[in-house]
Amino acid sequence: MAASRRIVGLSSGAAYMALAASALLGCASDAPPSTPPSATQGAPQQQVAVKVLIISMFRPEAQVWLEPLKLNREIKVPGLSADDPAVRCNADGVCQVTTGMGHTNAAASITALVFSGKFDLSKTYFLVAGIAGVDPNVSTIGSATWARYLVDFGIAHEIDAREMPATWRSGYFGIGARDPDSKPKFEYRTEVFRLDEKLLQKALKLSANAPLADSDKARAYRASYPQPSARARPSVLQCDTAAGDTYWHGKYLGETATRWVSLVTDGQGRYCTTQQEDNATYEALKRGASAGLLDLKRVAVLRTASNFDRPHPGQTAYASLSAESGGFPISTANLLVAGRPLVDAIVGNWGAWSTGVPAD
Repeated sequence: MAASRRIVGLSSGAAYMALAASALLGCASDAPPSTPPSATQGAPQQQVAVKVLIISMFRPEAQVWLEPLKLNREIKVPGLSADDPAVRCNADGVCQVTTGMGHTNAAASITALVFSGKFDLSKTYFLVAGIAGVDPNVSTIGSATWARYLVDFGIAHEIDAREMPATWRSGYFGIGARDPDSKPKFEYRTEVFRLDEKLLQKALKLSANAPLADSDKARAYRASYPQPSARARPSVLQCDTAAGDTYWHGKYLGETATRWVSLVTDGQGRYCTTQQEDNATYEALKRGASAGLLDLKRVAVLRTASNFDRPHPGQTAYASLSAESGGFPISTANLLVAGRPLVDAIVGNWGAWSTGVPAD
């Protein structure tokens, strides 16, 4: 009817042509496409329900999980690191992703995964599992540490020590703060995160008696340190971690990290490990939680000590930074040793864990 109204007043020839064109258009709109779509085109994407997602930062951290957990299925995700473009999963709902090292890679990779639509993360437990430097005043190489606080050690002002006020202990101080002893405002909103206490305590309990790897080389290196904590064999403990892309090293920067973690956590946090990614990883997960995709109470952070963050007496900071301490192979091995009890508990009793961390 609409086409007929549009041709009023036209000559008979023009009217005929208009009606013919209208008919052709109508036929074209009703006709099936010349090439039928495939059977799967437009079908909803089948999400992978993930019980545990293990987050590694580089391949040596990832490799220890692949064979023991039979992570044989690869799911490519646009936006992951070009070096590790796939998430690896097994038949039990355990998956693993390698983000790439540093804040930028961690944030980009986790954001890509969370918002990819390929995974159902609504009940997922996230285990960040990586190696780190350790304060010899708190623990030793090979130890496994579970964090309560994630502290960003990179969001700060810094004045070179040669130019800082004479009364300051460090040229490092918070953004907007007046000096190193003043707590800054948290205007970036990523400076400090506190992890779920119930999950932390459960992880500690499950891994308390884990048979952590050690070596003769690591034992010999520890012997150069006077602190009893540094000379001890590896253990599982709770202490906190500081993240920053600057791979710093040395006694004075270590003391600054200790004061900084205490300052920004109101004396509740105890610095022990230094790494590059954890605040970035957590912020990406936090944004996923804000979108209703995951539960932040299900995030645990495990850092195993691969090296000391400062030298022993008679050693320079530079020599310490490049020392062969024997910590790397045992720290990567202990990611699995200390982390697997939590993974196995979740998967093995999913009926209880699916609704939240179960009571003892």
